[in-house]
Amino acid sequence: MVGEEKQKPWKLLRSEEGDELPIFKVRYDWVENPRNGAALKAVVLDVPDWVTIAAVTPDQRIVVVRQYRFGVAEFTTELPAGLVNAGEPHRDAAMRELREETGYTGSDWVYLGWVQPNPAYQNNRLHQWLARDVRLTEPRQLDEGEDIAVSVLTAAEVRREVAEGRFRNSLALLSLSRIMNLWDAAEGQSGLLEDFITLDRSSI
Repeated sequence: MVGEEKQKPWKLLRSEEGDELPIFKVRYDWVENPRNGAALKAVVLDVPDWVTIAAVTPDQRIVVVRQYRFGVAEFTTELPAGLVNAGEPHRDAAMRELREETGYTGSDWVYLGWVQPNPAYQNNRLHQWLARDVRLTEPRQLDEGEDIAVSVLTAAEVRREVAEGRFRNSLALLSLSRIMNLWDAAEGQSGLLEDFITLDRSSI
């Protein structure tokens, strides 16, 4: 732990429900700062868990998607990803999202662990999965709000997408960084990693 000072937890004074929007629900928590006793209104987004999928074909190419993102009003290159439905195991969600968005499927799945996407105001987890030896087997099933182009790139091509600024989704980059060297590396180290980096050994 950085530093020696012991921090006290913030006291929850009360909560108020906010608007319920299509992909998250807003909550307002009044909390007390243990340092000075000041009360403030914190915004909490109650968000379903997410999944990202690093899908690798038998010839060691990576399945990526390109889609228009409303927040930045531009097209971005990303990994297949999506929401975990209520009551759905996140492994099943990863398999479903990969199949629906890309048509690729596979049976060799490795859990890379979970992270907190933005703990400043979100309460969800991002579950990161690696799917090995995936193949194009199914027709895609896109939602009404989706218009996705699918590509299968070599590790060098993925690194070029990153270097040239088309692949900037931070959560997808984190998932990719667990299976390959994204940044400057010696020629022999620029492909997929032999030992994948995981945070959690359990898929729960």
